[in-house]
Amino acid sequence: MSEFGNEVRRLLAERGLSLHQAAKVTHYDVSYLSKVVNGHKPGSRDLAEALDRALDADGALAAMAPDQPIRIIAGDDEADAWELARLAEATDVGAGTLERIEQAVDDLAVAYHGTPPAELLARVRLHLGYVTRLLDARKTLAEHRRLLAAGGWLSLLAATCAIDLGRWDAASARLRTAAQLARETGHAEMAAWCLETRAWQVLTVGDYRAAAELARDAQRVAPHGSSAHIQATAQEGRAFARLGDSGRAGAYDALGRVEALVAPLAMPDQPEHHYRYDPAKSEAYTATTLSWLGDPAGERVARSVLARLESSTAGPPRPRRAASARIDLSLALLGTGKPDEAGDVAIQAITSGRLVPSNYWRAQEVVEAIEAAGPGGVAVLREAYQEFCVVGGVVGREITGPVPK
Repeated sequence: MSEFGNEVRRLLAERGLSLHQAAKVTHYDVSYLSKVVNGHKPGSRDLAEALDRALDADGALAAMAPDQPIRIIAGDDEADAWELARLAEATDVGAGTLERIEQAVDDLAVAYHGTPPAELLARVRLHLGYVTRLLDARKTLAEHRRLLAAGGWLSLLAATCAIDLGRWDAASARLRTAAQLARETGHAEMAAWCLETRAWQVLTVGDYRAAAELARDAQRVAPHGSSAHIQATAQEGRAFARLGDSGRAGAYDALGRVEALVAPLAMPDQPEHHYRYDPAKSEAYTATTLSWLGDPAGERVARSVLARLESSTAGPPRPRRAASARIDLSLALLGTGKPDEAGDVAIQAITSGRLVPSNYWRAQEVVEAIEAAGPGGVAVLREAYQEFCVVGGVVGREITGPVPK
């Protein structure tokens, strides 16, 4: 037995540790460690330093090790296997850290519907910075993949916040990153959400045919019946609804497909999670689609959506969704010849402060339609729109920065 091996055995006994425990904390194969300790294999400085840390030996073991790491002889399959296994298991990340990151991703996705996008974006950036730093740390392949997936979801959420704020360049860059990470991790649902989010981005600037095509691409990529699949189908319906008569058949067809996909769904534990579809979302998208189609049923559906969102028995309050539902209801009321009520509902939505810039164009359309209908109080509505929706370079569809391509 070597002097090095004797000292390791002494320290193990003194610390009350077994060779198996030492192998676990140093990330070396136990059989390899046993052969080194018993003098059958040469040690290395890397191994000695790892044992120094594990046994709190103050550098004594490293001083006894050779200056060069172990030289693996060509054809030494056993040593090759040991070293590869050690490197695959070595990590500075750990399961606990990954679980906290993944929980933070879920928490941020839940917070999306109730947090101002600029505030949420700042929080997402902090977590993205932390994930980026950990990608440079020592970790296993499985941990690396989980970090990439977390980074992908965070990039996707950051893109969504940037779209809400009308920041097209930032949104496009974040979407490209999320799509790349989805490819690298083989995450089909994340890839589909990237396409669906892009569809919403181009719909907000009026490219409805491109939005419909992107939504169909998302459906082809998404696992059938997944949240991304359902959302993309609903987004396709909304895009077709904006095309007028040429899109009516496509819009109604998409609504029918959404209804069939949602029918077997149960309410998820976190219905407010942005990337988990709940049955109530389909009704909200139906309200928007029917309102854009000028279908009289849009009023009934929009009222139902708003009542559910403001009911304490239907989950936590979702004020941003409620503001959007009021825009739908106002537009539907115009279609059924009720411009005065439409104006009252619209002003509630606009002055709530819950509309995000990516929805200002919808409010603008409603304001202009109410003005055209000529009810009383339109001046107050226009003033409210100017106060709440003409800020930060975003004025309805007049959005600063390049239009996404």
